[in-house]
Amino acid sequence: MVHARTALAQSDTLRLVWPQWQGAGESSVRSLLPDLPYGEARRVYALGTQVLTAVLPEHPGPTEIVPVSDEPAGEEVLITDGMESRAQILAGIREARAAIARHDAARILTLGGDCAVSVVPFTELAARYGQDLAVVWIDSHPDIGTAHSQYPGYHAMAVSQIIGVGDPEVMEELAAFVSPTRVALAGLHSWTEDDYPNIAKWGLHAFSPADLRDSTTPLLTWLRTTGCGRVAIHLDVDTVDADEVRLGLGYDRGGLSTAQTNRLVKDLGRVADVVGLTIAEYVPRQVVALTHLLEGLPLL
Repeated sequence: MVHARTALAQSDTLRLVWPQWQGAGESSVRSLLPDLPYGEARRVYALGTQVLTAVLPEHPGPTEIVPVSDEPAGEEVLITDGMESRAQILAGIREARAAIARHDAARILTLGGDCAVSVVPFTELAARYGQDLAVVWIDSHPDIGTAHSQYPGYHAMAVSQIIGVGDPEVMEELAAFVSPTRVALAGLHSWTEDDYPNIAKWGLHAFSPADLRDSTTPLLTWLRTTGCGRVAIHLDVDTVDADEVRLGLGYDRGGLSTAQTNRLVKDLGRVADVVGLTIAEYVPRQVVALTHLLEGLPLL
């Protein structure tokens, strides 16, 4: 026990495990994962979080698990201002903030879960580092939705919350926001036409896969213009071209390769202090198939 406390004291990175699944809207889950029963499909993000936790190296520092209900509450199907499961989402935000507050961690690694698990850690880091923090959102999608967007679900509104133009009830729960001039969307190539104009309107910067295939230089040049020495990186695994490997909920062709995505994050780490990293939206289809194979077998 003494050894464990010593290791914890030596680490400045909090590992935040947050298997949130409620951020994904029912309509998108039903359409993009039709091969699974809806109840199982909606919660496959939680299984993805468990797989991420299993494949990563053992963490010597503090780890917090944000509690997430496995069962839908009565109001789950109710949509208010584009969000389902509002009560559960707000409860998760409060639990995550409390978990972060239990540690004086300079860095936060978040394992999710849907895209919205970045909202709390990134805004907590914004409160800590102020204008020295930039955000790089590596994702096929912009996640700049509003209450009136065509693409539903809280996970499609994550960047909106971080820059302070999101859902008022959610934003009341957050510690700080990041100026959109210090937020870049990297690998962006899939969006709904109603949301895309928000990029220019709000002052975000966007880089397509074509901008970054051969070099990270355009993104690093942008980062230098912000004057920020610290960066929080969101990595949605659907950034990887689904024709190479399908890691996310949808089938997004034309994205970056695994090697290119890996290079992007590493290059950012070479020029700035990475104080936040989120890995999100992993949908482990083969693991789900394995659970079906093993279901009900004797001796298990």
